[in-house]
Amino acid sequence: MKATRPFIFSGYPNLLDYVNTMDSDEEDHTSQFLDRRQQLTIQLLHAPYDLVLYLQRADVHAHLGYPDLAAGDSYRALLLCEEIRDEGFEYHELAVEALRSHCAGETPAVLRHPGTPSVDLSSAVEDIDLNGNEDTKVAQLTYRASVRCFQILSLSLLLCGCLKSAYNFCTRGLAMAEDNEELLQAREYIQSMARRRLKVDEVDIHDLPDQGLVRREIYPWNYHEPNRTSEETLSFLNAELSTVGTNCEVQVTELPILLESASETDEWGSIPTNKQLGLFAKDDIAPNETVLDEFSVLTANNRLKESLCDACSTELPPLNANSTVVGCPICDDTMFCNEFCLSKAQESYHPAICDKDIDTIAKDPDPKEGPNALYLLLLTRALAMSETQECHSLDLKEVKYIWGDFLPSASNAVPLSVNAGPPPIWTLPFSFSSNIAGPLHVLEKMDINIFASLAKYDLWIFNTLYSKFRGTASARVNLRDGRPEVAAVHPLWCLANHDCNPNVQWEWGGQMRLWCREKRYDGSPGGIKKGEEILNHYCDIELGVQDRREWAKGSLGGWCMCDRCRREAAEENGEVTRLENTAMVG
Repeated sequence: MKATRPFIFSGYPNLLDYVNTMDSDEEDHTSQFLDRRQQLTIQLLHAPYDLVLYLQRADVHAHLGYPDLAAGDSYRALLLCEEIRDEGFEYHELAVEALRSHCAGETPAVLRHPGTPSVDLSSAVEDIDLNGNEDTKVAQLTYRASVRCFQILSLSLLLCGCLKSAYNFCTRGLAMAEDNEELLQAREYIQSMARRRLKVDEVDIHDLPDQGLVRREIYPWNYHEPNRTSEETLSFLNAELSTVGTNCEVQVTELPILLESASETDEWGSIPTNKQLGLFAKDDIAPNETVLDEFSVLTANNRLKESLCDACSTELPPLNANSTVVGCPICDDTMFCNEFCLSKAQESYHPAICDKDIDTIAKDPDPKEGPNALYLLLLTRALAMSETQECHSLDLKEVKYIWGDFLPSASNAVPLSVNAGPPPIWTLPFSFSSNIAGPLHVLEKMDINIFASLAKYDLWIFNTLYSKFRGTASARVNLRDGRPEVAAVHPLWCLANHDCNPNVQWEWGGQMRLWCREKRYDGSPGGIKKGEEILNHYCDIELGVQDRREWAKGSLGGWCMCDRCRREAAEENGEVTRLENTAMVG
């Protein structure tokens, strides 16, 4: 709900949205692979245990320039390889049966990729306990598929910037096929990249970075995003808003386009904008007057056994004779502020995780992983809401209308021409543990079949949710150690756009309260006139302009372009220029 890239979303995405800005060769190339991706996805919905289909789709994702999605497909294929190897696993028979369909005729092309050795596989299949000639072929294909999974995972995660995970999968692959040329080459690439990023000659595996960046976009096949500027959307959002605040309304507005780095636009009188949504005053709002008071169950906390309400994540009231605290009648250690929070939890998310042993996931993380743990837990809550309410997670009303600071797909695409400029800068933080392994682990704990539920829980869906949460989720730190411990998404509150000279302030304590400031940061008096935009703030406005812009780049995907940031940046740049000119004269 902030300043965004130059993209006005005017309807459901389709292939034309993606290819209109491409040249003819790229358009043909992309159209063919998008068609192929759709075919493979439909096949996977009917054959969810077919590891060959996952590898084929991984190959398509790689060609389309989505290394993260290629890694996600390859990881599911690797899990199916493990299902085949162990007859005690839940989906063993289904995975074996699916692979048997590829035994007749030649080995599938995706398993004959250059770098996969054509060798006698008898020693490689000894630990796969299957019977008969056909099952020997299954064992051979499983070995080839495993090696192929490690190849794609190593290279794809390297391209995402997740060097430690890439190295780990590469090492596991070489343990199976020690002379595999593609894996050996991938290891060299990983080590070379690590030396450049860490600026060292010798790399310690424990020091490898594992946080990367991927594409932040409305995927060409995502048909869940609404037309955010339509009358239908505005009517729905204003109806929702009327229940939490009566003196404001949602309108379409123009926001500055975020930039990736320093630009001369800081000194321009006017700058490029695009259409987004914002909150506007319906009547004059006086200083200290409440603008909205919003409750949300889309919350998370990363502390194990903390005395926090499971629904709203606020501190539980004291436990005494008059305490309003209540527990879930089934899982005794899940506590709520009162009957209201319990009823909201039961109707919106709790049944999906009740007594499901997910309490320890992402709790008490390493301090460096605190923010990522909170985002994973917000994702977990969204998945539980999706299951309980029996709807797609991207159709939840708490999620559907949030803008994820998306770039258009064509701007994210890797150029194919030899004469193309530098590759795009991707903006969505990504790691193997947070985006791939973590969500799948959560689904398994919720007793959800991670293969049969692909339509609801594909990796691109997780990425879209993360895009929406980053930059709109508010956080609270632990007063004892200053670490972020609680996060929440309030979908109406975040409709108020960010500005570093806000006219409102907020406090979250079970409810998200937004009220009019007595005085703005620039010293001007508080109060919002009828028709004026309500300007929120998502970062510490006491920070300097460079720090505020670095925050915006990390959370929103680009530098803040509000009036204050532009003015202060121009003033700093002018001072630097003056000092440089003085030095040259001297």
